[in-house]
Amino acid sequence: MVLISDLFWAYLIAITLLTITPGVDTLLVMRNTGRGGLRDGCVTSVGICSGLFIHATLSALGISLLLVETAWAFSALKWAGACYLVWLGLGSLRQALNRGEEPSARTVAVARRNVPMLASFREGLLSNVLNPKTALFYMALLPQFVNPAGNAFQQSLMLAGVHFMLAMLWQCGLAWMVVSFRNLGVNTRLKRVLNGLTGGFFVAMGAKLAST
Repeated sequence: MVLISDLFWAYLIAITLLTITPGVDTLLVMRNTGRGGLRDGCVTSVGICSGLFIHATLSALGISLLLVETAWAFSALKWAGACYLVWLGLGSLRQALNRGEEPSARTVAVARRNVPMLASFREGLLSNVLNPKTALFYMALLPQFVNPAGNAFQQSLMLAGVHFMLAMLWQCGLAWMVVSFRNLGVNTRLKRVLNGLTGGFFVAMGAKLAST
C-alpha cells in the first residue's frame, strides 16, 4: 500500500478541520452524553465513526459516484437523512417540553444505566451513514489522497481509520467535557433549554437538507 506523505498531511489537515467543525455529529454526541452519561456519548461516537468505513468503502468501489449521479438514489438518501434528523430533533423537543418533577440523583443514575448501548451506536451510525454531505465529502475528497500506484481500497480504509481515531478522540473529549459540566450542577430548567436548542437545530437541519 503506497501513500504519498505530502498528500497524507494535507488529508490530516482537511479531516481535522472537518472533525472539529460543529455539526450534527457533535450535537448528537453532546445530547446523548447528557442523556446517558459518558458511556452513552462514547458509544454514540463509535457509531458515528464506524460510518466512516462505510463511506470509504463505497467511495473506493465507486458507488458514491454512482449515487451522486443517480438523481433518484441521491434524493432518497437525502430524504432519509432529513427524516432521521427531524426524528432526532422531535425526541429532544419532547424532552424539553417535559415539565415533570426534577428527578432524584438515584433516578437519573438508573436512567443512564438503562440506555441501551446498541441504541446509542445505532443513532450514531445512522446519523453518519444517512448524511449525504458525508457521502459527498468522501466521494470528492478521499480519491484525491489515494495513490493510483497502490491498492485504492486498502488506502481508503486506512485513511478512514485515521479519520476514525481523530474523530473518536475529539468526540469523546467533548463527551467528557459535557459530563464535567454536568457534574458542576445543572438544573432541570437549563437542561430543558439545551434540549430545546438541540431539538430545534436537528429539525432545522432536517428541513434545510430536505429543501436543498
